[in-house]
Amino acid sequence: MRQPKLSLIIPYERRLDNLRLALQGLARQTMSPADFEVVVGTTKYDDDYVATCREVVDRINLVTVMSDERFEIPRARNLAMRQATGDVIVNIDADTLLPPHGLQHLYERHYAFGQNACVVGQVVGYGNNYDGDVSHVVPEPFEIWQKRLEELHGIVERPRDPRFQVEHVIPWSFAWTGLVALPAGLVRKHDLYFDESFIGWGVDDIEWGYRIAATGTPILLRPDAYAIHLPHVRDSAANFVTEAITYRQFLRKWPGPDVELAAAFSDYEANGLYLDYLAAVRAVLRDGADLLGTVRVVTDGTASLFLGVPLDREHHILDAEVRDVTRSAASVEILPLAGLAVPYEDGSAANCRVLPTIDRLPAKYVAKVRATARRLVGADAEGAR
Repeated sequence: MRQPKLSLIIPYERRLDNLRLALQGLARQTMSPADFEVVVGTTKYDDDYVATCREVVDRINLVTVMSDERFEIPRARNLAMRQATGDVIVNIDADTLLPPHGLQHLYERHYAFGQNACVVGQVVGYGNNYDGDVSHVVPEPFEIWQKRLEELHGIVERPRDPRFQVEHVIPWSFAWTGLVALPAGLVRKHDLYFDESFIGWGVDDIEWGYRIAATGTPILLRPDAYAIHLPHVRDSAANFVTEAITYRQFLRKWPGPDVELAAAFSDYEANGLYLDYLAAVRAVLRDGADLLGTVRVVTDGTASLFLGVPLDREHHILDAEVRDVTRSAASVEILPLAGLAVPYEDGSAANCRVLPTIDRLPAKYVAKVRATARRLVGADAEGAR
């Protein structure tokens, strides 16, 4: 068999109805079955899963990679990506339904000439947790979903995915894995696998996108690549809990104003706020200051934090009072974060001071920093000021 052009990567656990529809959609692609493979990463042998695969295995090249470890999406994706043989890696979800021309158009329009880009496609109905809980889903036959795909007239000229309706500013903010592709050679050259230390819902995909962007690879939103997001059961409250934890992990790993905005407002909102936020910070900085930072000082085993500290380009502290406090400290950590969001745990500081620079920012940013200060000292503590 010749090397496939595309490798479709799907993480799977407990969404058999959705996976069946997704596989049926892939079995109806106009691209030759010899030109693409489907690699599923999972962590549990399941007779029903195997039976579902048998329904399509004569029409697509389907590979399953299994592990006996606990299922986590980043691990499942990596299991599949490391076995992929195609020229281009296409990450989708088990609830992504592609139109019949989806793979052929993706390859011919964006990768046939060896283009080195990360292509993000529309995923219609991809509202994530902001659409609320879903406690029950009634399965519908493939023919119903096929008809819905056919009804997506004008989606290229008039995108339905909200990410495609706004200016794309932060490159990684929209790199959601519902439908995103990049050359396999790029993955291997830069070790662009998912960070398996991210546990639970959310953030692992945009952290992956952050690292893609850091290689200098353009992340391009292409409305002519699109799919439907299939509904599934969802506990939004539980997802938001793990998302808050993983955002702090993201922020600890890559501290900066773009990641801080996403942790404070969400990736989608951060994309829209970024330029406004940079302008607002510039407006409050005085001579010699280049950014606002967070300073954590530990003295006699007690942690104190300062938010909104003016820093120069090398992250030196410019506020005289804060600088004096650091001289007698056992340890000092300086992060390029104004305080909208920080990677420290709830109640981890004895006191937290918000510097006056913060109060000169627009109210929406001031509110986030004040909330951070309260969180750091504990909701009922007196140390936040």
